[in-house]
Amino acid sequence: MISLILMKKFRFPVAIGLLAAFCTLPLHAVQPGQPAPAFELPGLTTPVQLSAYQGHVVYLDFWASWCGPCKQSFPWMNEMQSKYKAQGLRVLAVNLDQKPADAQAFLKETPAAFDVAFDNSGKTPKAYAIQGMPTSLLIGADGRVISMHSGFKPEQRAELESQIRRALNLKD
Repeated sequence: MISLILMKKFRFPVAIGLLAAFCTLPLHAVQPGQPAPAFELPGLTTPVQLSAYQGHVVYLDFWASWCGPCKQSFPWMNEMQSKYKAQGLRVLAVNLDQKPADAQAFLKETPAAFDVAFDNSGKTPKAYAIQGMPTSLLIGADGRVISMHSGFKPEQRAELESQIRRALNLKD
């Protein structure tokens, strides 16, 4: 049914492209309690595998250079990494820019004191059903998703930190 509507509304090649894109999206977003989808991506110096973080609480952030709230979230993520690294937190940010130079320019202006990976193919955000920038997930030491959060506003920092502290089994 969808394919017939698309073919009537758009030219055949466009309809096929839209249908193919629709079919590659996951049926639903990653839910709390589910295992975080595995990935291996290029990093700043070496490949980054989510499985290497097993046993740590991971704050996984999807970002892009053009994202205004991402520019606000990086200093906060630097602070969280510094403050809770000894307790087992690892911040990992996955860049989704098409052009690596855009991501590099962002990082030069807004440095990351945490691990950064690059996915210009868009496979990883599809696996997580990411719909906006930034989107972050808190993943427990067991590799299961604890929570998912879209956007970043300064007034949300305390609640996000509280979630991190609970995941690390620290008292608020």
